[in-house]
Amino acid sequence: MAQSAENPSSEEAVRSRYGAAAEIREEALCCPVDYDPQYLQVIPDEVLERDYGCGDPSRYVREGDTVLDLGSGGGKICFIAAQVAGPKGRVIGVDMTDEMLALARRSAPVVAERLGYENVEFRRGQIQDLALDRDQLGAWLAAHPVTDLTGYAALEAEADRLRREAPMVPDESVDIVVSNCVLNLVREADRTELVREIYRVLKVGGRIAISDIVSDEPVPEPLRRDPELWSGCVSGAFQERELLQHLEEAGFHGIAIDKWESEPFAVAEGIEFRSVTITAHKGKEGPCLEANQAVVYRGPWKQVEDDDGHVLRRGERTAVCAKTLALYTREPYAQDIIGIEPRVPVPEDERAPFDCSRDARRDPRETKGGSYRATQRNEGGCC
Repeated sequence: MAQSAENPSSEEAVRSRYGAAAEIREEALCCPVDYDPQYLQVIPDEVLERDYGCGDPSRYVREGDTVLDLGSGGGKICFIAAQVAGPKGRVIGVDMTDEMLALARRSAPVVAERLGYENVEFRRGQIQDLALDRDQLGAWLAAHPVTDLTGYAALEAEADRLRREAPMVPDESVDIVVSNCVLNLVREADRTELVREIYRVLKVGGRIAISDIVSDEPVPEPLRRDPELWSGCVSGAFQERELLQHLEEAGFHGIAIDKWESEPFAVAEGIEFRSVTITAHKGKEGPCLEANQAVVYRGPWKQVEDDDGHVLRRGERTAVCAKTLALYTREPYAQDIIGIEPRVPVPEDERAPFDCSRDARRDPRETKGGSYRATQRNEGGCC
């Protein structure tokens, strides 16, 4: 299930601990989670018994989705997602632990037979390097053993070629990325690249659902250097605000803490570690063009600010570009936003650039048209 850790000793502790946990269940590696029992019936007992997580990101999967599970472990979330996505969907699990991959791969045909369709596969790779298929690299290495620096350079060149020509997970190929208590196992130096990789593989309009452990205070260095605490999903935890900041910097929008456990998973030196589920969306890309559109924020707050710095004031028509209107009128904003289209639509090829760096009120005459002088009498009444 684990991918990497803060230092070599922690990384080895992660691999060793999760490798052993694939054989014998370790209670300290998981939080109590209530899964929908209807999805558990087709999953082999050995997978259910060796599941380690702190949430249920499979609840965010939809029918027909292409799903990517980071740190898929024994495959439980993948097998649940396979049922939600259905035969038209597809599920990809990525993991680096040999024992966990073996458990997931031998269970996949059993699940497929019970479901009556096959839509799950498991790939070997690091979640901060989703372009490199480690099985393909391993096959090359078996045929070209590295015995000197020249061989090492050839190995690196082959890895670069695989990333470029045969990426394990291609650009913009996934509808939703899920993960269950794994991101905290990635060492801090790789976390920016981890989030960038998640962003890269998502389709425009794609989304994430990440269940993980966060700390309420920064974790001091002595705790971070403890391999046992790191592999136990404690000392490597993101500080509460940290993961959200990484997502913002990568370009995600609509970022939300969708689930927050009030009771901590663990406490170390007075620092609380708890489970959260974070959701976010990809899709802000594109030019800002004027189409005489506006939005009205419904409330209840007096005003709100989005991820691009736009300030929306309750009940006030705010001028937006066509891209922003489209963004606001789908999840997760749609329930809070009223979208206003112009009476006469502006053709796409006639739209001028829109300055999205400003916040401006949209005069109703801009959407109705300056020459709009209609009079409409209330004939039948509405009350």
